[in-house]
Amino acid sequence: MSEIAGPAPRHSTVGVKVGHVTVGGGAPIVVQSMTNTDTADVDATVAQVAALARQGSELVRITVDRDEAAAGVPKIRERLDRIGVNVPLVGDFHYIGHKLLADHPACAEALAKYRINPGNVGFKEKKDKQFGSIVELAARHGKAVRIGANWGSLDQELLTHLMDENARLPKPLDARAITREALVQSALLSAARAEEIGLPRDRIILSAKVSNVQDLIATYLEVARRSDYAIHLGLTEAGMGSKGIVASSAALGILLQQGIGDTIRVSLTPEPGGDRTLEVKVAQEILQTMGFRTFVPQVAACPGCGRTTSTVFQELAQDIEGWLQNSMPEWKRTYPGVETLNVAVMGCIVNGPGESKHADIGISLPGTGETPAAPVFIDGRKAMTLRGPAIAQEFKTLVGEYIDRRFGTTVRDAAE
Repeated sequence: MSEIAGPAPRHSTVGVKVGHVTVGGGAPIVVQSMTNTDTADVDATVAQVAALARQGSELVRITVDRDEAAAGVPKIRERLDRIGVNVPLVGDFHYIGHKLLADHPACAEALAKYRINPGNVGFKEKKDKQFGSIVELAARHGKAVRIGANWGSLDQELLTHLMDENARLPKPLDARAITREALVQSALLSAARAEEIGLPRDRIILSAKVSNVQDLIATYLEVARRSDYAIHLGLTEAGMGSKGIVASSAALGILLQQGIGDTIRVSLTPEPGGDRTLEVKVAQEILQTMGFRTFVPQVAACPGCGRTTSTVFQELAQDIEGWLQNSMPEWKRTYPGVETLNVAVMGCIVNGPGESKHADIGISLPGTGETPAAPVFIDGRKAMTLRGPAIAQEFKTLVGEYIDRRFGTTVRDAAE
């Protein structure tokens, strides 16, 4: 019988401090996100950062694109601290980051990390000077830097050079392969240059983002093969809705399983007026379903079939999942470890009892034509059978009692 392989050992051995959060070096994989507010609008940005952080984003990136945005950063940091949101802020700089950081020292100090894109930090003779200026400021302020190459804004001089070299080969590679190589070289050469300037390796995080799943996997495999820097992982411009979720999950899942990735972002396009925190939920679910971290209790629920024409199990699963999610902010304080809870809500006798036994607490609801009774299993054993119109509420009460009994003991013991 073959043994199931677990995830590969983590790639990065270098831990990078971003505020109070450690990225890499064996630390848990960090979830991050980005605001889509105008950073100059302090009220809107504070509200969105707080929402992202409360959902579980452990780093939040904000756009710093002009003087008004840079001037708003220290105000945002102060307001967040005042309301008890201590999530580290990452400044996203393009084109004039060197000038904004130099002209706004309070902004440079308020940020925990600077994001530099080597493809648009400057052009021609200004590129090295402006890149060096940001790195020097990061070193002076003791900040981390993410060197984030992106194939949508790739260093055109480097790409042209590699394309010309490739054209002279007896058997040239295809253009996509050369573009991936340019992306890898852009990140690695920039990191080496940052170290030469004086930024230590434990202040550098790399990313090399593309929007195609197979290209992303190939690119990050090569970055990891050639370096041991901490890595920020993400599929750029992943898209909207299920497309963005599936593409990000496929790409990130493969790389994470191979030990690549120390911090992740799921770059979903929100629907108009949509919830920005969805990208945080998806990132958490990727890590939790793969067994890397636990954030909220898991609810196993069957998909339904011709045996489950009743919608009771669907409604109960939805109710339980929403209740668990909404209760987590309070439960994290009162029930340490509750995020490891597994609940099963099943719809018929085929897999219902078995799945319920595998869960910490589960219920197998009656399917079409089955006896109107719902056995409840607790810690692998049948505990009781529920009947009547109030099955859903009674099971929810049982889940609450189970949580209090199992996870409330630590708090009570400490109080005693």
